[in-house]
Amino acid sequence: MPHSRTPQTFRVKSFGCQMNVYDGERMGELLAEQGLRAAAEDEDADLVVLNTCHIREKAAEKVYSDIGRLKKTDGRPPMIAVAGCVAQAEGEEIMARAPAVSMVVGPQAYHRLPQLVQAAAQGRRSTDTDMPAATKFAALPERRRTGASAFLTIQEGCDKFCTYCVVPYTRGAEISRPFDDLLQEAEKLVENGAREITLLGQNVNAWTGNDGAQPLAFDHLIREIAKLPEIKRIRYTTSHPNDVTEGLIRAHGEIEKLMPFLHLPVQSGSDRVLKAMNRSHTSDSYLRLIERFRAARPDIAISGDFIVGFPGETDAEFEETLQLIDEVGYAQAFSFKYSPRPGTPAAAMEGQLPREVMDERLQRLQTALNRDQIAFNQASTGKRCKVLVERKGKKPGQWLGKSPWLQSVFFEGDVKIGDMVQVELAEAGPNSIHGRLLETVPA
Repeated sequence: MPHSRTPQTFRVKSFGCQMNVYDGERMGELLAEQGLRAAAEDEDADLVVLNTCHIREKAAEKVYSDIGRLKKTDGRPPMIAVAGCVAQAEGEEIMARAPAVSMVVGPQAYHRLPQLVQAAAQGRRSTDTDMPAATKFAALPERRRTGASAFLTIQEGCDKFCTYCVVPYTRGAEISRPFDDLLQEAEKLVENGAREITLLGQNVNAWTGNDGAQPLAFDHLIREIAKLPEIKRIRYTTSHPNDVTEGLIRAHGEIEKLMPFLHLPVQSGSDRVLKAMNRSHTSDSYLRLIERFRAARPDIAISGDFIVGFPGETDAEFEETLQLIDEVGYAQAFSFKYSPRPGTPAAAMEGQLPREVMDERLQRLQTALNRDQIAFNQASTGKRCKVLVERKGKKPGQWLGKSPWLQSVFFEGDVKIGDMVQVELAEAGPNSIHGRLLETVPA
Protein backbone atom coordinates (compact mmCIF):
# COMPACT_ATOMS: atom_id res chain seq x y z
CA MET A 1 0.00 0.00 0.00
CA PRO A 2 2.43 2.70 -1.20
CA HIS A 3 2.31 6.17 0.31
CA SER A 4 2.85 9.26 -1.77
CA ARG A 5 2.99 11.87 0.98
CA THR A 6 5.85 12.91 3.24
CA PRO A 7 4.99 12.12 6.87
CA GLN A 8 4.86 15.00 9.33
CA THR A 9 4.68 13.01 12.59
CA PHE A 10 6.14 9.71 13.79
CA ARG A 11 6.05 7.19 16.60
CA VAL A 12 8.70 4.55 17.36
CA LYS A 13 7.51 1.43 19.19
CA SER A 14 10.44 -0.59 20.57
CA PHE A 15 10.18 -4.16 21.82
CA GLY A 16 12.69 -6.38 23.62
CA CYS A 17 16.08 -5.48 25.02
CA GLN A 18 17.52 -2.18 26.23
CA MET A 19 19.63 -1.95 23.08
CA ASN A 20 16.39 -1.80 21.13
CA VAL A 21 15.26 1.04 23.41
CA TYR A 22 18.51 2.87 22.61
CA ASP A 23 18.10 2.18 18.86
CA GLY A 24 14.51 3.43 19.05
CA GLU A 25 15.63 6.68 20.67
CA ARG A 26 18.28 7.16 17.97
CA MET A 27 15.76 6.54 15.18
CA GLY A 28 13.52 9.14 16.77
CA GLU A 29 16.40 11.63 16.81
CA LEU A 30 17.15 10.85 13.15
CA LEU A 31 13.55 11.51 12.15
CA ALA A 32 13.37 14.69 14.25
CA GLU A 33 16.48 15.98 12.49
CA GLN A 34 14.57 15.59 9.21
CA GLY A 35 11.82 17.89 10.53
CA LEU A 36 9.34 15.22 11.68
CA ARG A 37 7.62 15.67 15.02
CA ALA A 38 7.05 12.92 17.58
CA ALA A 39 3.30 12.30 17.78
CA ALA A 40 1.60 12.94 21.11
CA GLU A 41 0.26 9.91 22.99
CA ASP A 42 -3.35 10.39 21.85
CA GLU A 43 -2.45 11.60 18.35
CA ASP A 44 -2.28 9.68 15.08
CA ALA A 45 1.25 9.28 13.71
CA ASP A 46 1.84 9.54 9.97
CA LEU A 47 4.81 7.13 10.30
CA VAL A 48 5.03 4.22 12.77
CA VAL A 49 8.35 2.42 13.24
CA LEU A 50 8.04 -1.08 14.77
CA ASN A 51 11.46 -1.73 16.29
CA THR A 52 11.32 -5.50 16.73
CA CYS A 53 12.96 -8.25 18.79
CA HIS A 54 13.61 -11.76 17.43
CA ILE A 55 14.58 -13.60 20.61
CA ARG A 56 11.20 -15.02 21.54
CA GLU A 57 9.23 -17.72 19.76
CA LYS A 58 6.81 -16.58 17.05
CA ALA A 59 8.35 -13.09 17.12
CA ALA A 60 7.71 -12.64 13.40
CA GLU A 61 4.04 -13.62 13.70
CA LYS A 62 3.58 -11.05 16.45
CA VAL A 63 5.01 -8.41 14.12
CA TYR A 64 2.46 -9.26 11.42
CA SER A 65 -0.28 -9.06 14.06
CA ASP A 66 0.96 -5.61 15.13
CA ILE A 67 1.06 -4.45 11.49
CA GLY A 68 -2.55 -5.54 11.00
CA ARG A 69 -3.70 -3.52 14.01
CA LEU A 70 -2.08 -0.24 12.95
CA LYS A 71 -4.86 2.11 11.88
CA LYS A 72 -5.35 5.85 12.08
CA THR A 73 -8.62 7.27 13.39
CA ASP A 74 -9.91 7.59 9.81
CA GLY A 75 -9.32 3.86 9.28
CA ARG A 76 -6.30 4.20 6.98
CA PRO A 77 -2.95 2.66 7.94
CA PRO A 78 -0.02 4.99 8.62
CA MET A 79 3.27 4.66 6.77
CA ILE A 80 4.85 1.61 8.43
CA ALA A 81 8.53 0.81 8.88
CA VAL A 82 9.66 -2.52 10.37
CA ALA A 83 13.08 -2.22 12.03
CA GLY A 84 15.17 -4.31 14.40
CA CYS A 85 16.09 -7.97 14.51
CA VAL A 86 12.92 -9.40 12.95
CA ALA A 87 13.51 -7.02 10.04
CA GLN A 88 17.05 -8.37 9.70
CA ALA A 89 15.92 -12.01 9.86
CA GLU A 90 12.81 -11.79 7.67
CA GLY A 91 13.74 -9.03 5.21
CA GLU A 92 11.91 -9.42 1.91
CA GLU A 93 9.49 -11.92 3.46
CA ILE A 94 7.93 -9.05 5.42
CA MET A 95 7.52 -7.00 2.26
CA ALA A 96 5.90 -9.95 0.50
CA ARG A 97 3.50 -10.83 3.33
CA ALA A 98 2.58 -7.32 4.48
CA PRO A 99 1.70 -4.89 1.67
CA ALA A 100 1.00 -2.18 4.27
CA VAL A 101 4.72 -2.04 5.13
CA SER A 102 6.61 0.66 3.25
CA MET A 103 10.14 -0.16 4.42
CA VAL A 104 12.17 -2.79 6.25
CA VAL A 105 15.47 -1.77 7.88
CA GLY A 106 17.88 -3.86 9.91
CA PRO A 107 19.61 -2.84 13.17
CA GLN A 108 22.89 -2.03 11.42
CA ALA A 109 21.27 0.08 8.69
CA TYR A 110 18.75 2.31 10.49
CA HIS A 111 20.93 5.39 9.99
CA ARG A 112 19.57 5.25 6.42
CA LEU A 113 15.96 5.43 7.63
CA PRO A 114 15.41 9.02 6.37
CA GLN A 115 16.26 7.96 2.79
CA LEU A 116 13.83 5.03 3.05
CA VAL A 117 11.09 7.36 4.31
CA GLN A 118 11.76 9.72 1.42
CA ALA A 119 11.49 6.82 -1.05
CA ALA A 120 8.24 5.67 0.58
CA ALA A 121 6.82 9.19 0.25
CA GLN A 122 7.43 8.84 -3.48
CA GLY A 123 5.63 5.50 -3.56
CA ARG A 124 8.68 3.19 -3.48
CA ARG A 125 8.91 0.34 -0.97
CA SER A 126 12.46 -0.48 0.23
CA THR A 127 14.41 -3.09 2.19
CA ASP A 128 17.81 -2.36 3.74
CA THR A 129 19.32 -5.17 5.82
CA ASP A 130 22.97 -4.58 4.96
CA MET A 131 25.59 -5.07 7.65
CA PRO A 132 28.26 -2.61 6.51
CA ALA A 133 31.75 -2.87 7.96
CA ALA A 134 31.67 0.85 8.79
CA THR A 135 29.80 1.60 11.99
CA LYS A 136 26.43 3.35 11.68
CA PHE A 137 27.08 5.57 14.70
CA ALA A 138 29.12 8.17 12.81
CA ALA A 139 26.06 8.86 10.65
CA LEU A 140 23.71 9.46 13.59
CA PRO A 141 22.88 12.95 14.90
CA GLU A 142 24.02 14.34 18.24
CA ARG A 143 22.15 13.02 21.25
CA ARG A 144 19.05 14.93 22.35
CA ARG A 145 18.10 12.69 25.24
CA THR A 146 16.92 14.65 28.28
CA GLY A 147 16.02 11.94 30.82
CA ALA A 148 17.79 11.58 34.15
CA SER A 149 18.86 8.04 33.18
CA ALA A 150 20.14 7.33 29.67
CA PHE A 151 21.40 4.41 27.60
CA LEU A 152 24.69 4.44 25.71
CA THR A 153 25.46 1.59 23.31
CA ILE A 154 29.21 0.93 23.37
CA GLN A 155 29.38 -2.45 21.65
CA GLU A 156 27.21 -4.41 19.22
CA GLY A 157 27.10 -7.93 17.84
CA CYS A 158 28.28 -11.25 19.18
CA ASP A 159 31.02 -13.74 18.29
CA LYS A 160 30.02 -16.35 20.89
CA PHE A 161 27.54 -18.33 18.72
CA CYS A 162 25.52 -19.91 21.52
CA THR A 163 23.64 -22.70 19.75
CA TYR A 164 20.18 -21.35 20.68
CA CYS A 165 20.74 -17.69 19.78
CA VAL A 166 20.03 -15.62 16.65
CA VAL A 167 21.96 -12.52 17.74
CA PRO A 168 25.14 -13.25 15.72
CA TYR A 169 22.95 -13.54 12.62
CA THR A 170 20.77 -10.47 13.25
CA ARG A 171 23.31 -8.11 14.87
CA GLY A 172 26.51 -9.35 13.22
CA ALA A 173 30.04 -9.72 14.58
CA GLU A 174 31.26 -7.98 17.72
CA ILE A 175 32.12 -4.34 17.06
CA SER A 176 33.35 -1.88 19.70
CA ARG A 177 32.69 1.82 19.28
CA PRO A 178 35.73 4.13 19.50
CA PHE A 179 36.69 5.40 22.95
CA ASP A 180 36.67 9.10 21.99
CA ASP A 181 33.23 8.81 20.36
CA LEU A 182 31.80 7.27 23.53
CA LEU A 183 33.20 9.99 25.78
CA GLN A 184 31.75 12.65 23.47
CA GLU A 185 28.33 11.00 23.48
CA ALA A 186 28.46 10.66 27.27
CA GLU A 187 29.26 14.37 27.56
CA LYS A 188 26.34 15.19 25.25
CA LEU A 189 24.00 13.08 27.40
CA VAL A 190 25.20 15.01 30.46
CA GLU A 191 24.48 18.32 28.71
CA ASN A 192 20.94 17.11 28.09
CA GLY A 193 20.25 16.17 31.70
CA ALA A 194 21.54 12.61 32.18
CA ARG A 195 22.78 11.82 35.68
CA GLU A 196 22.97 8.05 35.20
CA ILE A 197 24.36 6.21 32.17
CA THR A 198 23.79 2.54 31.41
CA LEU A 199 26.42 1.15 29.03
CA LEU A 200 24.91 -1.34 26.60
CA GLY A 201 26.16 -4.17 24.44
CA GLN A 202 25.23 -7.69 23.41
CA ASN A 203 28.45 -8.57 25.27
CA VAL A 204 29.12 -5.21 26.85
CA ASN A 205 32.23 -6.32 28.73
CA ALA A 206 33.80 -7.47 25.43
CA TRP A 207 34.29 -3.78 24.59
CA THR A 208 37.85 -2.85 23.66
CA GLY A 209 39.18 0.48 22.48
CA ASN A 210 42.27 2.54 21.86
CA ASP A 211 43.50 5.78 23.38
CA GLY A 212 46.14 6.63 20.80
CA ALA A 213 48.20 3.45 20.42
CA GLN A 214 47.26 2.11 23.86
CA PRO A 215 44.69 -0.75 23.98
CA LEU A 216 41.91 -0.13 26.48
CA ALA A 217 39.75 -2.55 28.44
CA PHE A 218 36.11 -2.10 29.46
CA ASP A 219 36.94 -1.03 33.01
CA HIS A 220 39.07 1.85 31.63
CA LEU A 221 36.01 3.21 29.82
CA ILE A 222 33.99 3.01 33.05
CA ARG A 223 36.71 4.85 34.96
CA GLU A 224 36.86 7.65 32.38
CA ILE A 225 33.08 8.15 32.27
CA ALA A 226 33.10 8.22 36.09
CA LYS A 227 35.33 11.32 35.89
CA LEU A 228 32.43 13.36 34.46
CA PRO A 229 31.29 15.34 37.53
CA GLU A 230 27.61 15.43 36.55
CA ILE A 231 27.40 11.65 36.18
CA LYS A 232 26.34 10.20 39.52
CA ARG A 233 25.78 6.58 38.50
CA ILE A 234 27.09 4.07 35.96
CA ARG A 235 25.53 0.71 35.11
CA TYR A 236 26.15 -1.80 32.32
CA THR A 237 24.47 -4.76 30.66
CA THR A 238 24.64 -7.49 29.31
CA SER A 239 27.87 -9.22 30.35
CA HIS A 240 29.31 -12.57 29.28
CA PRO A 241 31.20 -14.67 31.85
CA ASN A 242 34.05 -15.28 29.40
CA ASP A 243 34.72 -11.54 29.02
CA VAL A 244 34.99 -10.75 32.75
CA THR A 245 38.42 -9.32 33.61
CA GLU A 246 40.18 -8.73 36.89
CA GLY A 247 40.06 -5.02 36.09
CA LEU A 248 36.26 -5.08 35.86
CA ILE A 249 35.99 -6.93 39.17
CA ARG A 250 38.31 -4.40 40.83
CA ALA A 251 36.29 -1.53 39.36
CA HIS A 252 33.28 -2.63 41.41
CA GLY A 253 35.30 -2.21 44.58
CA GLU A 254 37.06 1.01 43.57
CA ILE A 255 34.55 3.19 41.66
CA GLU A 256 31.81 4.61 43.86
CA LYS A 257 29.73 5.66 40.85
CA LEU A 258 29.64 2.09 39.49
CA MET A 259 26.46 0.66 40.95
CA PRO A 260 26.54 -2.57 42.99
CA PHE A 261 24.58 -4.57 40.42
CA LEU A 262 25.77 -7.27 38.02
CA HIS A 263 23.71 -8.90 35.28
CA LEU A 264 25.69 -12.03 34.38
CA PRO A 265 23.69 -14.64 32.43
CA VAL A 266 24.43 -18.29 33.16
CA GLN A 267 21.51 -20.02 31.28
CA SER A 268 21.89 -23.44 32.99
CA GLY A 269 23.48 -25.09 36.00
CA SER A 270 24.34 -28.23 34.07
CA ASP A 271 27.81 -28.46 32.54
CA ARG A 272 26.61 -30.85 29.83
CA VAL A 273 23.82 -28.47 28.84
CA LEU A 274 26.21 -25.49 28.94
CA LYS A 275 28.56 -27.34 26.57
CA ALA A 276 25.66 -28.14 24.23
CA MET A 277 24.72 -24.45 24.35
CA ASN A 278 28.33 -23.53 23.46
CA ARG A 279 28.49 -21.28 26.51
CA SER A 280 32.26 -21.87 27.07
CA HIS A 281 31.96 -21.69 30.86
CA THR A 282 31.00 -24.20 33.54
CA SER A 283 28.70 -23.83 36.50
CA ASP A 284 31.75 -23.88 38.79
CA SER A 285 33.65 -21.20 36.84
CA TYR A 286 30.51 -19.05 36.92
CA LEU A 287 30.13 -19.47 40.69
CA ARG A 288 33.80 -18.56 41.21
CA LEU A 289 33.23 -15.33 39.25
CA ILE A 290 30.29 -14.45 41.50
CA GLU A 291 32.52 -15.06 44.54
CA ARG A 292 35.17 -12.70 43.17
CA PHE A 293 32.64 -9.93 42.49
CA ARG A 294 31.22 -10.32 45.99
CA ALA A 295 34.69 -10.19 47.50
CA ALA A 296 35.29 -6.86 45.70
CA ARG A 297 31.83 -5.45 46.49
CA PRO A 298 30.05 -7.39 49.27
CA ASP A 299 26.66 -5.72 48.76
CA ILE A 300 26.53 -6.39 45.00
CA ALA A 301 23.16 -7.61 43.67
CA ILE A 302 23.33 -10.44 41.14
CA SER A 303 20.99 -10.84 38.18
CA GLY A 304 20.97 -13.64 35.61
CA ASP A 305 19.31 -15.26 32.61
CA PHE A 306 18.01 -18.84 32.46
CA ILE A 307 16.70 -21.11 29.72
CA VAL A 308 14.74 -24.22 30.72
CA GLY A 309 13.97 -27.13 28.43
CA PHE A 310 17.03 -26.94 26.19
CA PRO A 311 17.08 -29.98 23.86
CA GLY A 312 18.09 -33.09 25.80
CA GLU A 313 17.88 -31.46 29.26
CA THR A 314 17.11 -34.19 31.79
CA ASP A 315 15.30 -33.89 35.11
CA ALA A 316 18.64 -34.25 36.91
CA GLU A 317 20.23 -31.49 34.78
CA PHE A 318 17.33 -29.17 35.52
CA GLU A 319 17.82 -29.89 39.24
CA GLU A 320 21.43 -28.71 38.83
CA THR A 321 20.08 -25.36 37.65
CA LEU A 322 17.88 -25.11 40.75
CA GLN A 323 20.92 -25.93 42.91
CA LEU A 324 22.90 -23.11 41.27
CA ILE A 325 20.03 -20.69 41.93
CA ASP A 326 20.02 -21.72 45.60
CA GLU A 327 23.77 -21.15 45.81
CA VAL A 328 23.81 -17.70 44.15
CA GLY A 329 20.66 -16.10 45.61
CA TYR A 330 19.64 -13.83 42.74
CA ALA A 331 18.24 -10.37 43.39
CA GLN A 332 16.60 -10.42 39.96
CA ALA A 333 16.56 -12.78 36.97
CA PHE A 334 15.03 -13.38 33.56
CA SER A 335 13.85 -16.88 32.69
CA PHE A 336 12.48 -18.40 29.51
CA LYS A 337 11.40 -21.67 27.99
CA TYR A 338 13.72 -22.83 25.22
CA SER A 339 12.43 -21.55 21.89
CA PRO A 340 13.86 -23.06 18.66
CA ARG A 341 15.01 -20.21 16.43
CA PRO A 342 15.19 -21.04 12.70
CA GLY A 343 18.75 -21.44 11.46
CA THR A 344 20.35 -22.01 14.88
CA PRO A 345 22.13 -25.33 15.61
CA ALA A 346 19.93 -26.11 18.63
CA ALA A 347 16.79 -26.06 16.47
CA ALA A 348 18.07 -29.18 14.67
CA MET A 349 19.19 -31.02 17.82
CA GLU A 350 17.57 -34.25 18.94
CA GLY A 351 15.71 -34.36 22.23
CA GLN A 352 13.36 -31.39 21.74
CA LEU A 353 11.24 -31.42 24.90
CA PRO A 354 7.42 -31.40 25.11
CA ARG A 355 5.88 -28.06 25.96
CA GLU A 356 4.27 -29.39 29.14
CA VAL A 357 7.70 -30.44 30.47
CA MET A 358 9.09 -26.96 29.78
CA ASP A 359 6.02 -25.33 31.35
CA GLU A 360 6.42 -27.32 34.56
CA ARG A 361 10.17 -26.60 34.78
CA LEU A 362 9.71 -22.88 34.12
CA GLN A 363 7.10 -22.68 36.86
CA ARG A 364 9.45 -24.35 39.37
CA LEU A 365 12.37 -22.17 38.26
CA GLN A 366 10.40 -18.95 38.55
CA THR A 367 9.09 -19.96 41.98
CA ALA A 368 12.69 -20.24 43.18
CA LEU A 369 13.74 -16.97 41.52
CA ASN A 370 10.71 -15.08 42.86
CA ARG A 371 11.43 -16.43 46.35
CA ASP A 372 14.96 -15.04 46.21
CA GLN A 373 13.91 -11.70 44.71
CA ILE A 374 11.36 -11.16 47.48
CA ALA A 375 13.96 -12.17 50.09
CA PHE A 376 16.48 -9.70 48.64
CA ASN A 377 13.92 -6.87 48.68
CA GLN A 378 12.83 -7.69 52.22
CA ALA A 379 16.45 -7.75 53.39
CA SER A 380 16.76 -4.21 52.01
CA THR A 381 14.10 -2.76 54.31
CA GLY A 382 15.55 -0.42 56.92
CA LYS A 383 18.48 0.53 54.66
CA ARG A 384 19.08 4.13 53.72
CA CYS A 385 20.29 4.74 50.19
CA LYS A 386 20.37 7.28 47.39
CA VAL A 387 17.64 7.13 44.75
CA LEU A 388 17.79 8.98 41.43
CA VAL A 389 14.37 10.48 40.67
CA GLU A 390 13.45 9.28 37.15
CA ARG A 391 9.73 9.96 36.73
CA LYS A 392 6.41 10.67 38.39
CA GLY A 393 4.53 7.81 40.01
CA LYS A 394 0.93 6.82 39.42
CA LYS A 395 -0.45 8.74 42.40
CA PRO A 396 -0.37 12.53 42.98
CA GLY A 397 2.86 13.57 44.70
CA GLN A 398 4.44 10.18 44.11
CA TRP A 399 7.84 9.71 42.49
CA LEU A 400 9.75 6.74 41.14
CA GLY A 401 13.45 5.95 40.92
CA LYS A 402 15.98 3.15 41.31
CA SER A 403 18.01 2.08 44.30
CA PRO A 404 21.72 1.34 43.77
CA TRP A 405 20.65 -2.33 43.46
CA LEU A 406 18.23 -1.53 40.58
CA GLN A 407 15.12 -1.95 42.68
CA SER A 408 12.18 0.25 41.75
CA VAL A 409 11.53 2.61 44.66
CA PHE A 410 8.45 4.80 44.95
CA PHE A 411 8.01 7.55 47.51
CA GLU A 412 6.21 10.84 48.17
CA GLY A 413 7.83 14.24 48.49
CA ASP A 414 8.68 17.63 47.05
CA VAL A 415 11.33 16.69 44.46
CA LYS A 416 11.91 16.90 40.72
CA ILE A 417 13.19 14.56 38.01
CA GLY A 418 16.98 14.34 38.09
CA ASP A 419 17.25 14.92 41.85
CA MET A 420 19.34 12.51 43.90
CA VAL A 421 17.52 11.89 47.17
CA GLN A 422 18.20 10.01 50.38
CA VAL A 423 15.47 7.46 51.04
CA GLU A 424 14.79 4.92 53.75
CA LEU A 425 13.56 1.64 52.21
CA ALA A 426 10.47 1.01 54.30
CA GLU A 427 8.21 -1.66 52.81
CA ALA A 428 9.18 -4.35 50.27
CA GLY A 429 6.95 -5.88 47.63
CA PRO A 430 7.90 -8.55 45.08
CA ASN A 431 8.75 -6.00 42.35
CA SER A 432 9.20 -2.66 44.11
CA ILE A 433 9.91 -0.99 47.44
CA HIS A 434 8.03 1.82 49.16
CA GLY A 435 10.51 4.37 50.47
CA ARG A 436 10.38 7.28 52.88
CA LEU A 437 12.05 10.48 51.67
CA LEU A 438 14.70 11.73 54.07
CA GLU A 439 16.49 14.53 52.22
CA THR A 440 17.61 15.78 48.83
CA VAL A 441 21.31 15.16 48.27
CA PRO A 442 23.27 18.16 46.91
CA ALA A 443 24.39 17.69 43.29
